[in-house]
Amino acid sequence: MGQTEKVEKAPKTSWFTGLKAEFHKIIWPEKKSLARQTVAVIAVSVVLGLVIALLDWIIQYGVNFLIGLSF
Repeated sequence: MGQTEKVEKAPKTSWFTGLKAEFHKIIWPEKKSLARQTVAVIAVSVVLGLVIALLDWIIQYGVNFLIGLSF
């Protein structure tokens, strides 16, 4: 069996100190870039919603047509 090495643990600091240090590492987007991305997300969401609504309407029309057929 292999021997285990003793690894020194990092000194424990305050959780809030570590959180603050991590927040300083974040690269926040510029306002212009954030605005463009927000508009893109909203536009794609609206278009996708319209596509889904259109497909739903077509399928509903088809099912109602098939149900209305009488043999």
